[in-house]
Amino acid sequence: MTRVTSPLLTSLVAAVAVLCLSTVAQAQWLNYKTSDLPRLPDGRPNLSAPAPRLPDGKPDLSGIWRPACVVNEACWESSLFFDLAKDLPAADVVMTPWAKSLADQRERREHVDDPYGYCLPPGVPRINNIMSFKVVPTPRLTVFLYETAVGFMFRQAFTDGRPLPDVIEPTWLGYSIGRWDGDTFVVESNGFRDGGWLDTRKGHPHSSALRLTERFRRLDIGRLEVSMTIDDPRAYAKPWTARTVMTLLPDTELLEAFCDGHEKTMEHRRVAPPAAEPPSPPGPR
Repeated sequence: MTRVTSPLLTSLVAAVAVLCLSTVAQAQWLNYKTSDLPRLPDGRPNLSAPAPRLPDGKPDLSGIWRPACVVNEACWESSLFFDLAKDLPAADVVMTPWAKSLADQRERREHVDDPYGYCLPPGVPRINNIMSFKVVPTPRLTVFLYETAVGFMFRQAFTDGRPLPDVIEPTWLGYSIGRWDGDTFVVESNGFRDGGWLDTRKGHPHSSALRLTERFRRLDIGRLEVSMTIDDPRAYAKPWTARTVMTLLPDTELLEAFCDGHEKTMEHRRVAPPAAEPPSPPGPR
């Protein structure tokens, strides 16, 4: 297992661990049974039962979903949160010179410039791989509610037929539309800020040209297959896709978290300011 050594990674591990351990006693619905879940004779959820469906026949993605590895597990430090491309051959993830220079600078500075370490949003798709998130389908949009160590966050994937926008104001989490491809819910997103972070240890960057495609397929009650395709011609020679399977967290709820007292943390993380990251070069999209 690779050890976390940089100041940012250490502080992130500590912050998330403290969050998970300190909020449990205060939470009100951590042991409230989820309605409409099939159950075994002993009352436990039957997580291998067939995936439920919505009134229109589409799979129901509702629930709180947990990444494959989370804080306090040995595998977390080698999870997609730290390296989105960890399961892919090196030849599949070829950075452009601009992206490579950013990734190299981030590693040289031991990741202390990661915006997530400064109470800013972690970006997408990294936000999928931090902590639990809830999927809330409605007839005209699907909402994603996220637990993160820096605050409660949400995304909206509109399913009312609108196209992706011509972006005037780039955002941390982008703009998203959704559609069904058979039993797979496909979310396409654009409008991201330039120079984002796809993961934490590797610091894989993305540009404002990123077009992200996420595919969500519920395998059964307890498993959600998720793929995340990075299509960013300013940062990568070709599109590449990371895949994972998430598990349902039944009979519980999300936990509130914010960066309370973060200024105290920052007192121990004073570092020389970085050289300005160059903007992505003019190019496609």
